[in-house]
Amino acid sequence: MFLRAPEAHGRSFLKAISWRILGSIDTFVISYFVTGRLVFAASIASVETFTKIILFYFHERAWAFVPMGRADQVVAATDGPPVAAAAPAIAH
Repeated sequence: MFLRAPEAHGRSFLKAISWRILGSIDTFVISYFVTGRLVFAASIASVETFTKIILFYFHERAWAFVPMGRADQVVAATDGPPVAAAAPAIAH
């Protein structure tokens, strides 16, 4: 059994950046489809990239304080030390 350690700030920041790259590509494509203009689509995607990186980072850090569903917060029925819950099997 493995316990997950809380995430470091650097990891949260890198996750925010990688998610925004994907999200910004999506925003660019949708904006281009709606407006039909590359300049507008690029402007929209550029602005939202930076604002949403910041928002995601703080959202991620806030969730680090929520114990619900975290493997390191599951306590055995015997009131022993916290243990990790077994991951469900994935059917193929």
